[in-house]
Parts: sequence; C-alpha cells; structure tokens
Amino acid sequence: MENMVNSGSISTLKAGEVLLMHARQVSGGKVQLELAEKIASAQTINPLSIFNKSDERFSAGGARRAWLTAEPTDASEYLGIDVTEDAKGWTVDDMGRTILSLNILNPSVKVGDSTHNLRVEVEETTEPNDWQAANLETSAKRAGAGGAFILHGGKYVFSNTRIVFDMPNHTFLAKDAASINANEKVDVQTGEIFS
Repeated sequence: MENMVNSGSISTLKAGEVLLMHARQVSGGKVQLELAEKIASAQTINPLSIFNKSDERFSAGGARRAWLTAEPTDASEYLGIDVTEDAKGWTVDDMGRTILSLNILNPSVKVGDSTHNLRVEVEETTEPNDWQAANLETSAKRAGAGGAFILHGGKYVFSNTRIVFDMPNHTFLAKDAASINANEKVDVQTGEIFS
C-alpha cells in the first residue's frame, strides 16, 4: 500500500489506527519520525470510562507516541516519500523544531518482497532507565494527570514505547490496589515507600 501524505489526522484517529505524524530534523543530519497509535487495552476500556465518556476526566486516553531516528535517504526509500532536507514543506514549529508534517494514516514500508505496517509497541516495567529514575515525578505512571502514582508489586510503573513492524507485543502491568500520593517517595532500587 502506498503511503499518502495528509491521509489522516490525530483528531480523527481511532483505536487500532496508526499515524505517522511528522519527521523532525535532529543532530547528525538524521530525522526522527513520530508515530501515534490509539491502543485499546483491557485497562482503558471499563464501565467507569464508558458511562462517563462525555466527561474528559474519564477519558480512555489519547494516542501513544513512539519515535524512530533514521537516515533521511533511507527513511525516504522505505516510506516512498521524501523526508530529506530537500523535501518541500519543512517548517519550524512553536517549540523551534524543524519538522515536516506528514499525517500518513497506517504507514507501511516495503522491505524486499514484503510489506510491513509500522506500529507502536508499549512495554510497562518497574525498572526505570537512568533518565526515568532521575525524573520520577514526570516519568512514573500516574492515575490521570497529577493523580497518584500507579504501582505494580509496590514499585513505580514506567511506560516505554518503540516502533515495530506488524504486530506489537504489548506488556501492560496490573496495578496494585493501593497507589501512593505525589508527596510520598519511593526507593527505585527496593520499591520501599517513604511517607
């Protein structure tokens, strides 16, 4: 299937659909591709969210994002669209980043004789990377914006994403019955909670 620029938008994205939002110029002459996917899971579909669908505080959540850094010529070859520096349409966004808007619904790549769909894969873990450990307030999963931290086995939950081909193998952790408030601290090595 051919990738078509402006064939989708983030505002109309449905569960199971993927959007290649844009390419962004990054250091080393590379581009970073940003994908968004609305992922349906048992954790996001529940009676409380369904019976309160008109109240955005009970939203089932937005699209999950993942990024892939690539050589512009290689990305252009596999996507079948020009994302090199010479492509028309590069602009500077509100954050000062140089981006090329793509908005390609359900992007795919052809590798040899095979066509593969690009998807977002989610992996939840209780083991933070260095950045997550140093930035717990903003990186640990919460019950809604500004809500209590979500725990699994008494430890913080961290959600990581990556771009994969075809069928993502998501890992979602079941949350503990009790969560902790933002003013409580947790030792990320032992999971011990300090009040």
